[in-house]
Amino acid sequence: MTEKRARKPFTGWHMTAILVAFFATVVAVNFTMARLAMSTFGGKVVENSYVASQQYNKLLARAEAQDQLGWTPTVTRDPDRRVRIDIRKDGEPLADLSVGATASHPLGRTPPLALRFVAAGDGGWRSVEPLAEGRQRLDIRISRGTDEARYRIDLK
Repeated sequence: MTEKRARKPFTGWHMTAILVAFFATVVAVNFTMARLAMSTFGGKVVENSYVASQQYNKLLARAEAQDQLGWTPTVTRDPDRRVRIDIRKDGEPLADLSVGATASHPLGRTPPLALRFVAAGDGGWRSVEPLAEGRQRLDIRISRGTDEARYRIDLK
């Protein structure tokens, strides 16, 4: 008739091998994820969180004053990698502005680059320096007289 094969007994060595394989997998995944996390984000949002918290009310007041200006910037990237900013109030372009920006990679992979802007003929502003390829974070400063507005825009 048919012979049944005898099963090998489950021994302590089998259990040891299973446990070692399991924990080796867990440790390898944890180290890989920690390495990826450390390489993509430095973890620093502000220099000093206590000082930042003490200036919070000033930041809120400045944001409220900026909102009352009613300036609306539109930021685009030209085919030649120059940044173009159109600033409008109630749909009309603004004149006599001072525009500047700092471009940086959102994760700090490239050093910050100060951008200078010149007025374009149609009420916009165009950067003199080309912008690097890829994602960039622009910290834009726009002023006219004593009025000032700051915007942070991510370009992809």
